[in-house]
Amino acid sequence: MSTTVSELCAEYRANNRITRDEYEYYDVKRGLRNRDGTGVVAGLTHVCNVHGYLIDDGEKVPDEGRLSYRGLNVTDIVNGCRAEGRFAFEEVVWLLIFGKLPDKRQYGRICQILYENRELPEYFPEDVIMKNPSKDVMNKLARAVLTLYSYDDDPDDLSLENNMRQSISLIARMPAIMTYAYQVKRRHYDKQTMFFHPFEPQHRTAEAILNALREDRSFTREEAELLDLCMVMHAEHGGGNNSTFTARVLSSAHTDIYSTIAAAIGSLKGFRHGGANHKVRQMMTDIMQNVQHWDSDDEVETYLERILRREVGDRSGLIYGMGHAIYTISDPRAVELKKQARKLAAEKGYGDKFALYERIERLSPAAFKKVTGNKKVICANVDFYSGLVYEMLGIPEDLYTPMFAVSRIAGWCAHRIEELVTGGRIIRPAYRALLAEQEYVPLEDRK
Repeated sequence: MSTTVSELCAEYRANNRITRDEYEYYDVKRGLRNRDGTGVVAGLTHVCNVHGYLIDDGEKVPDEGRLSYRGLNVTDIVNGCRAEGRFAFEEVVWLLIFGKLPDKRQYGRICQILYENRELPEYFPEDVIMKNPSKDVMNKLARAVLTLYSYDDDPDDLSLENNMRQSISLIARMPAIMTYAYQVKRRHYDKQTMFFHPFEPQHRTAEAILNALREDRSFTREEAELLDLCMVMHAEHGGGNNSTFTARVLSSAHTDIYSTIAAAIGSLKGFRHGGANHKVRQMMTDIMQNVQHWDSDDEVETYLERILRREVGDRSGLIYGMGHAIYTISDPRAVELKKQARKLAAEKGYGDKFALYERIERLSPAAFKKVTGNKKVICANVDFYSGLVYEMLGIPEDLYTPMFAVSRIAGWCAHRIEELVTGGRIIRPAYRALLAEQEYVPLEDRK
């Protein structure tokens, strides 16, 4: 091939330019964002509310972050479950899907149903996962979910009853797909021993995951509760986040649930969305290697300023894990994770590293304002602390974003069902065409 890829790319760039000025001129809301950074309202939902600011006389005013599922503060849900000695993720699954808290019988039932549906179809692990390993577990999650279509006797039935059945089945199976895919990846690509443990009926979802990932199958109650907290905090985040909106867009087209969830997984895989926790981990590794005194505000802040000036790190100019589209003063998910992780950090010898994370969280807003001149109020988001929590729990980095997906599928399914029941129209935003009229030129006359 005489024409190189770089030449083809240069050709593309020469003929396909849209400038920021053109977006401004036509008042295009890039990223479906208003000029003040708020999201364009594209729908209505009863599933979740994400609060991070107030609007006063048309101005955006920072406020403490709050996250509520079906009108219930997520922190209250976690605290309530802990006070009564039970795990919260199963309760959240019921709440998000059915719209109300489960009673005692319903809580026991959802735990039992999730266990009964945890196992994958016969020969599915061998034929779908083991024979076609992937170095990226998110890629394998999406492919496996798509393949489950072939194992469903009625995959295209859009009735409420069928989608409830499919949703519970997928929520239950996601941890199994993730852990199988990871073990096969370990064996095929990392040349390490893989192992498969049977699921136990008494285990809740967080316990089942730790049981599957640890060779000796041992874990403490505190570890399982912390993983359960991560799953609850990741379970849902409103209809506007990229992966959930993806799920609603596909659902509005009346496609099957397997195509819908696979597309949402593909969205979450992106580094601007669920994959951001990898970027936080990479950034923190770079900081720890290049800042000599972790307890020095001056050294840490100087390095953060260099990151913002694109002098170090990946030269993106971003402090990963800081800032959010909605949260301003605080991200309640990060607040809760940090609070619960502090004790485990001390127990597992992560005290110095945890203190560095807190120092970066504290110093980043001032560094951001100093270097960029932007007065936007920023805070640590959930990605900033989730990777550290997973690290302390022994969750491999390969599973940071898959753990997000295993949790968020509860919200995806709730939004899919709501879109099917109440949406009514296919989602189809408009794009303004910037086309210059041309006349067709015969091939021999083209230059």
